[in-house]
Amino acid sequence: MSSLPDFEAPPPYVPPPPEGPVKVIHALGFFAPLGWLRSGWRDMVEHPGISSFYGVAFWLMAVVLGAVFKSSPEYTMSIASGCLLVGPFLAMGLYEVSRRREAGIAPDLSSSITCWDSHIKSMGLLVLVLIVMELLWGRASLVVFAVFFNTGMPSTSSVMQAIFNPENWEFVAAYAIVGGAFAMLVYSISAVSIPMILDRDTDAISAAITSLEVMFHNTAVILFWGVLIIVLVGVSLFMPWEIGLLVTGPLLGYGSWYAYRGAVRWPQDVTVP
Repeated sequence: MSSLPDFEAPPPYVPPPPEGPVKVIHALGFFAPLGWLRSGWRDMVEHPGISSFYGVAFWLMAVVLGAVFKSSPEYTMSIASGCLLVGPFLAMGLYEVSRRREAGIAPDLSSSITCWDSHIKSMGLLVLVLIVMELLWGRASLVVFAVFFNTGMPSTSSVMQAIFNPENWEFVAAYAIVGGAFAMLVYSISAVSIPMILDRDTDAISAAITSLEVMFHNTAVILFWGVLIIVLVGVSLFMPWEIGLLVTGPLLGYGSWYAYRGAVRWPQDVTVP
């Protein structure tokens, strides 16, 4: 009886090394966001015309959103979805200004407006993910409202009364937990993903994963940056006619570019005009 030949097990699969430069997540100092704002302010002062254009755009979005919330709150989520669709493209225009300044190239309004056209696939996928998450956020909010308002959807005035009524602390707590969880996820995904798409022309998934890695490795700093964003936007919204957004909109846009550049490093930084 013949014996079967001996077969050696194939060697384990070893994936090839990644092509191109590999990113390095840089450890940030806690007060690094203040430096990002200083750099953003410098870009805004150097290019007041471009900054004013984007400041007016962000201000108009806030005015429209506020007017819809006051008159027809049931349509607020739809308008917010539209703002979420337009906002990242506006922000990318500001990133382009800072990117060109860093590369020693003179920025101009036309290049900042059209900088997204060569990244439309990645940007489109990322924006789609953000919109889906916002829709899920809106659906979860409706569930919270349905649990605590069993007489139907409340009006704007009744919502405000419910928020500031101490007896409704359970509603406020539930809404804050649900909204905070979705807001944290959206913020973590988008913290540096859009600047990375502009800088490296990467795909949306890699950019989102990198943004999550930045949040994981620099949680306290990125949360501090988020608090600064909330405070500056909140102060702007409480000004008459939300006029503060004319300044804080472009300032935070420029600052977000420097947040990406500070948190994500590459072995060889190659700037493309």
